[in-house]
Amino acid sequence: MDTPETKPHVMVFPFPAQGHLLPLLDLTHQLCLRGVNVSVIITPQNLQYLSPLLSAHPSSVTSVVFPFPPHPSLPPGVENVKDIGNSGNLPIMASLRQLRDPITLWFRSHQTPPPVALISDFFLGWTQDLCHQIGIPRFAFFSSGPFLASVLQFCFDNVKSRTLEPVRFYDLPRAPVFEEEHLPSVFRRSLQSPSPDLETLKAEYSMNFLSYGCVFNTAECLEAEYLEYVKKRVGHDRVYGVGPLCLLGLDPVSTVKSSSCPLLSWLDGCPGRSVLYICFGSQKALTNDQCDALALGLEKSMTRFVWVVKKDPVPEDFEERVAGRGMVIRGWAPQLEALRHVAVGGFLSHCGWNSVLEGLTSGTMILGWPMEADQFVNARLLVEDLDVAVRVCEGGGTVPDPDELGRVIGETMGESGREVRARVEEMQRKLVGSVTEGSSFADLERLVRDIALI
Repeated sequence: MDTPETKPHVMVFPFPAQGHLLPLLDLTHQLCLRGVNVSVIITPQNLQYLSPLLSAHPSSVTSVVFPFPPHPSLPPGVENVKDIGNSGNLPIMASLRQLRDPITLWFRSHQTPPPVALISDFFLGWTQDLCHQIGIPRFAFFSSGPFLASVLQFCFDNVKSRTLEPVRFYDLPRAPVFEEEHLPSVFRRSLQSPSPDLETLKAEYSMNFLSYGCVFNTAECLEAEYLEYVKKRVGHDRVYGVGPLCLLGLDPVSTVKSSSCPLLSWLDGCPGRSVLYICFGSQKALTNDQCDALALGLEKSMTRFVWVVKKDPVPEDFEERVAGRGMVIRGWAPQLEALRHVAVGGFLSHCGWNSVLEGLTSGTMILGWPMEADQFVNARLLVEDLDVAVRVCEGGGTVPDPDELGRVIGETMGESGREVRARVEEMQRKLVGSVTEGSSFADLERLVRDIALI
């Protein structure tokens, strides 16, 4: 058995946004199970997310806590994107760059054995240069898939100005085409409002494909051709598809009991695959007009539904009008447990990557309404390439036509959605197989072997 002195020791540096942080912590859990010691770089307000890891692996995981450096665009105490929204990504990136010297000092003062490598989020491209300075290799962790990573890299390399013409990604498999407004938000902002911060981001993002290795939260059955594309692009095979990581967390089995959760209790009383689960992530709030249109569309669809809202202005009398057929949940909901419930057959989603993976691994058909960030790219993969989702609307400011929305929801959740549902269930079987004995399991083992050989 390995002793602490002979186990490989790596640093892990997550980006503090839920969609980035949680998958990397799931990966960290798997590394610990395979005999790797891990030091996690974290700031005080985000330390709470390490509690399950620290409890499960008290001798393998160490938190390395640095004060969060201030930034003029961030309110005091904000250390996570969920507390400020997508506008916080750039200033949080800028703040974390200031940790370079403290991390270097910590590394050089660390007693044996020092970390042999760093695994850091793809929003922290500057850590490539940090690793070069301290003399260890860096693995870039992508909480999303290689399709998005390749689209972003192509944009930064080739699209230099705004255009009214669609952008053709001639270098990528299938040569996909996107309208400018459907390109990833972080890149579109660099075209619309150039700034030093965005220029820095562009330079740092390009460092990801120069890293020693690239680790993706995906599987071959989802993105085989894009994993191969990245291998050709970077010029080596240290490219790993280790997902879906939502199947590999500390507790992948439901821990929420139906009897103690009104949502799950309500689902227990619904027929199999009859309920549409609706949630647009932790950062997006719908407008009054969008909420009105969605509410009316749900009424017209005659479909059972659960609508999870944050600050969305749901029409006042809506819940009374749909009593018995629909349920509105305000605030937190046990999303993964709900999606895995036998009563849930559809997921009306913004197509954020973590939501996509949670839906597919639950065998739940996705009804896509991409709005911003990476969501149009993800929707393209699901709808056009894989045919495991249906697009019902698109655009962050779009107000859908209630009649059309109701018709599409009703038909998709009914007989018309049968073929898509069958493909989703087949994809679910492939994804579960990938992490238990297939390509993702093999890539995770290969990642650990490659770390041990450093």
